[in-house]
Amino acid sequence: MTRLAGKVGVVTGGALGIGLACVERMAQAGAAVAIFDVLDEPGQAVARALTAQGQRVAFWHVDTSNEEQVRVATEAAVARFGALHVLVNNAGISGSNKPTHELTEAEWDQVQAVNVKGVFFCSKHAIPHLKRAGGGSIVNLSSICGLVATGGIPPYHASKGAVRQMSKNDALIYAADRIRVNSIHPGYIWTPMVEQHLRNNTPDLEAAKRATGALHPLGHMGEPDDIAWGVVYLASDESKFVTGSELVIDGGYTAR
Repeated sequence: MTRLAGKVGVVTGGALGIGLACVERMAQAGAAVAIFDVLDEPGQAVARALTAQGQRVAFWHVDTSNEEQVRVATEAAVARFGALHVLVNNAGISGSNKPTHELTEAEWDQVQAVNVKGVFFCSKHAIPHLKRAGGGSIVNLSSICGLVATGGIPPYHASKGAVRQMSKNDALIYAADRIRVNSIHPGYIWTPMVEQHLRNNTPDLEAAKRATGALHPLGHMGEPDDIAWGVVYLASDESKFVTGSELVIDGGYTAR
């Protein structure tokens, strides 16, 4: 495939789950991909495996809530691959599932640091390189929780609502630079994060998985590839007239 031929992308949280699927699909579509993650072992393993297949993929240890790590890794990725055309802000955590009045400040701040500040830092340091490349695409992973309420995880809802609005505002700010900014809003996707969230809140994982799947009109949870293909589209020139938009990939969850 050549949908992303000649492009260089950064995927945050690219070692597992949705991020891993994005790395794999973008690389298969012809992009060089930098993986930013705090999970060194799986991130390095992904980079080795894809490199062995002839693809251009490299890993950097990056905590996206640490601006200096983001800056250094972004500069290193551009030096390695020669440019930057695509940023996929995927790194995120669900945080504590407590009602608002029981949350601590630290629990609230932890989610905002990764899910909101991380998007800010990565965008801040990618945009100058996107400008130098003559334009590009920023794909921000929000959530159905950035569109509707699910009745839980208040810090996560706040963070994903913020990502939605950050995407729209940056789309306007950087449109003249031919930098497109869009958000993707997944429903429940079967990833390690969702699995851990269900394990933390129920003694019967399989029953919880079936019940969560049933919340979607299509009757099941999504897979990481369902989101990765949306990322490939928004990263590609096929979406050259798409900015400030929300791509909802949720099995019909928000259609009600």
